[in-house]
Amino acid sequence: MDAYGQGGPLERAKLGEATGDQGLLSKENIHNYMKKVVVTGGAGFIGSHLAEELTKQGYQVVILDDLSTGKLENISHLIKEKRVEFVQGSITDLPLLQKLFHGVQYVFHEAALARVPRSIDDPLTTNEVNIEGTLKVLLAARENAVRKVVYASSSSVYGDAPSLPQREDMPLNPLSPYALTKLAGECYCHIFQQIYGLPTVSLRYFNVYGLRQDPYSQYATVISAFLGRISRHLPPIIFGDGEQSRDFTFIRDVVQANILAAQSNAEGVYNIGSGKSTTINQLAQAILKLTQENLKPVHDKPRPGDPRHTQADVSRARTFGYVPRWTLEEGLRTMTKEFKG
Repeated sequence: MDAYGQGGPLERAKLGEATGDQGLLSKENIHNYMKKVVVTGGAGFIGSHLAEELTKQGYQVVILDDLSTGKLENISHLIKEKRVEFVQGSITDLPLLQKLFHGVQYVFHEAALARVPRSIDDPLTTNEVNIEGTLKVLLAARENAVRKVVYASSSSVYGDAPSLPQREDMPLNPLSPYALTKLAGECYCHIFQQIYGLPTVSLRYFNVYGLRQDPYSQYATVISAFLGRISRHLPPIIFGDGEQSRDFTFIRDVVQANILAAQSNAEGVYNIGSGKSTTINQLAQAILKLTQENLKPVHDKPRPGDPRHTQADVSRARTFGYVPRWTLEEGLRTMTKEFKG
């Protein structure tokens, strides 16, 4: 490390190019460089919450999003208040990434075509965005000497694990194209760290929920879908018998996990969840109780590609300071208040 916390001449050259200085950098320029980050997919559900918190912590945030699934309304307040720079573009555009990552400290790679059902409907596009896009993010990060890439992976890589809770050292069994693309992204992160020395950390998210999820999308997550139907006085639809269980993780815990992982020496793969599991039947009853709606859930056929149970062992993530702070009841209460207006 040199005096500015950078690794060598390439990093120092990038610093000089980014600030326009030919010699030693001023303290102000160093500070500005050290605080610049990019959030890919920053107009999406998780990315917008992450970008918002990063601005609160004093980071200079650039959001990249092609708006195929992200929404400008998620970040309109940040743009209006000039708290972020928004660039509309795709992670599959390598020249754009190479330009955008210039002088960047951290890249938070949230952009992806998410959801298992979508990947089953369109595996080709899912592959192009999630695998090719991730490779190009890593290439651009390596070229620009980015300090760390924080990659959004998924608990779906476990598939039907032989036991619970799921640990990072368990055998992996992806059951859908989406899960496979997320695992491929993890592997690319590992390879870029081993071969090119690019620090990476992959966070396996467990069923993230919170405000800004679209409750009316055909690919809506279960909590937002339940709330969307119940708010219209319609019964929640449960796929299968409802005894499948999930580790539901509130968005604020996920945001903090990303920032802690970036700022720490963490490298490799980490589970990010609550550490607790809830059946879908229990979830439906909890939401109905909070909304005070007298509705009976409707059952439909199970969806292909969904694992039966998920529950995170978060012991490894605790080593970099992650502690899940939000209970499911607290998170659901926050969401139901929003739906009630």
